[in-house]
Amino acid sequence: MFASVFGSVEAGIIYSIMALGVYLSFRILNFPDMTVDGSFVTGAAVASILITGGTSPILATFSAIFVGFFVGIITGLLHTKGKINPLLSGILMMIALYSINLRILGKPNVSLLSEDTIFTQLGTWWASLGIDNWIASLFTNIGLEGYIPHTWSIVLPMILFVIVGKMLLDAFLKTEIGLAIRGTGDNEQMVRSFSVHTDMTKMLGLGIANALVALSGAFVAQYIGSADVGMGIGMIVIGLASVIIGEAVFGSKSIARATLAVIGGAILYRLVVAFALKVEFLEAGDMKLITAVIVIIALLIPKWIDSTKKSRKRRNRMKELNAETVKPSINENGGEQLAATKSDIKSV
Repeated sequence: MFASVFGSVEAGIIYSIMALGVYLSFRILNFPDMTVDGSFVTGAAVASILITGGTSPILATFSAIFVGFFVGIITGLLHTKGKINPLLSGILMMIALYSINLRILGKPNVSLLSEDTIFTQLGTWWASLGIDNWIASLFTNIGLEGYIPHTWSIVLPMILFVIVGKMLLDAFLKTEIGLAIRGTGDNEQMVRSFSVHTDMTKMLGLGIANALVALSGAFVAQYIGSADVGMGIGMIVIGLASVIIGEAVFGSKSIARATLAVIGGAILYRLVVAFALKVEFLEAGDMKLITAVIVIIALLIPKWIDSTKKSRKRRNRMKELNAETVKPSINENGGEQLAATKSDIKSV
């Protein structure tokens, strides 16, 4: 069970990069970008083909980021210059990318199990540091020898990488161009009245969002040891689930808190899926159903809580007003005011 939880945290950290990209397009730009299902595979395909061709895994991963950025720019061009509906722009790019990804891969899937990936290189470097042995001895000393993971060479460096990436994204969204992107998502007409080129901010935002998604795809392909043309199906839903769960659990009052919530949401999503698959009557093929149910619950619970708080507040105010009606100090004018106040409350 501990191995399952540890693996879920490990995968959640890697997928959180994709969730940050979805957050940027979905929440910041208010753009329902379906390109994610395709750009995730594009990143995985580009990195895998370059690695199998002998390119350095680090250079292959950077190439995936560049291609993902380019894909996002095209989606932005379809919407801003082609005047195509945002949802339709993303769907068109997603469909087009399926064929493009198949062309890049040359076949439905490419294996990386015998290749030198960024994680195998990281594992070799990590082993030379001896940190795993030190952590193992620490667990053994406190009596938790049964809960020692095989290696920390992925989870700890990836946590550091994602935190640095989150801080860079936070800093970028506070710059002048970052504020313009945020303003474009909040109120495009108002931002345009300040002479901001909103077409450019949309394209730049979508480019960065899909660059993050492609980066996550490149990491996932190297993590699981293969790239498959169908690995991106439903990725937008997983990204949305991470964003919605994170915001519901951790809140989103500031950009820094929201991006941290997205990372936490991605990890929580993986943990929930792992626990759900432990249920006897659920199978691996039920993953999409589980994802849909998680998103529905994450969407409904905050609304139920908010509705309950409003109802409780309304009942408390009614009780206070009813208590005042029995006070002898209330004159006729006061009664009329009370009736008017009650009417106002009911109309809310």
